Amino acid sequence: MSTVLVTGSSTGFGRLIALELAREGHRVFATMREPEGRNAPAAESARAAARAEGRAVEVVALDVTRDDSVSAAVDTILSRAGALDVLVNNAGVACAGLVETFTPAAAQRVFDVNVYGPLRMARAVLPGMRRRGSGLVVYVSSTLGREVTPFLGVYAASKFALEALAESLRYETAPLGVDSVIVQPGTFPTTAILGNLVAPDDAARAEGYGPVAQLPAGLFAGLGELARSGRAPDPQRVADAVAAVVRAPVGSRPARVVVDPNGSGGAARLNALSAEVQSSILAGFGLEALGAVRPAR
Repeated sequence: MSTVLVTGSSTGFGRLIALELAREGHRVFATMREPEGRNAPAAESARAAARAEGRAVEVVALDVTRDDSVSAAVDTILSRAGALDVLVNNAGVACAGLVETFTPAAAQRVFDVNVYGPLRMARAVLPGMRRRGSGLVVYVSSTLGREVTPFLGVYAASKFALEALAESLRYETAPLGVDSVIVQPGTFPTTAILGNLVAPDDAARAEGYGPVAQLPAGLFAGLGELARSGRAPDPQRVADAVAAVVRAPVGSRPARVVVDPNGSGGAARLNALSAEVQSSILAGFGLEALGAVRPAR
């Protein structure tokens, strides 16, 4: 079994992923901000849920927006476990609204979690994985890392950026035995969508949009209604998908996994087309060998 670090484990996908991987017998470090402070109830809930199934989840403080916090958390985990086999980059924030109503500073806060956070985490864990010639980094992205929906432009931009970062790392680390996989959830009733949206910080800009300015509120009211109706997909599907990626043999994992039971299939179609284009690009540069990870020898 593997030693796993999961970011953003206080709620939503992160909590479910941590518990599912513990259920499968992995040693799981569930990380979150302030587990002894504001997230103390979430930390204890995760520990208790694991104990109820005869498993254990170890909670470690980690804020993906701070270099010192990332370094301290990874050092703590390595001191306890000796090595880290799997990183699940799950921590993320969502935002919604007209693109013009977000100042660059607000957009930067979203990117600091959704893009720079995973980069900080990768830089912290990849040296050890490269030395051992094995490892797996999972990036929890979104179908909005492929598709574009009005009023979600800043969020989608951060996920598009994350996808490029993760795919580049897949090529660069595959020859060294380190795998990277992107998991793309569709719309699920998680905390980020229903209770923790980052709001625009220059809402006055919406006044010039007339009736268009009213559309974002209606869109998200519909999402909230879907979640309350009981017809929304179960977020456990995402945890199950991540667990399947971790379980898969080295060399067999796909670059991307879509988890979107209520979606149109657009992200999967775009993934397939992109894979063809990327294969051509790699071949054109004579870099076909970077297309798949190989087990350490």
